[in-house]
Amino acid sequence: MKRGGFVNMRMRRFSFRPRVVMNAVDRARRRNLTRLGGWIRKTARRSILKRKSTSAPGKPPSSHVGRLKNLIFYAFDEAQFSVVIGAMLWGGAKFRGSRRAPELLEHGGVTSRSRRGRRPRRMRYRPRPFMGPALGKAVSEDKLAQVWRNSVRR
Repeated sequence: MKRGGFVNMRMRRFSFRPRVVMNAVDRARRRNLTRLGGWIRKTARRSILKRKSTSAPGKPPSSHVGRLKNLIFYAFDEAQFSVVIGAMLWGGAKFRGSRRAPELLEHGGVTSRSRRGRRPRRMRYRPRPFMGPALGKAVSEDKLAQVWRNSVRR
């Protein structure tokens, strides 16, 4: 009987505890996704240059005032267990067209109504992507492997 108890004690030390492993994986995922979100945000902000002229279609947009650059954020989403990165909406009822400006700059080809002067105008945006290229530039396979390597710890 004593011998069986001794084996039981040793096996308990090496037993698989799923809750402990899942908690470690969740902590690592949160830490790594948050880190990746910060890298992508930094890359997107750096791609937007402050200048008076407009950028060429297909290149990141120019920032004349600096508003777009300051509205790029990232956050960890608890419900989906993912990271969300992008520009916030701005403006209000007064600026109907500018409220969707980050989306229009990224994808382009969408028309918007804007009130300049007395009559409403339609504005066409050509795509000037800044988030998609930032994702491609900031996250390579090597960097992903480096971030996730040995990240699950007790």
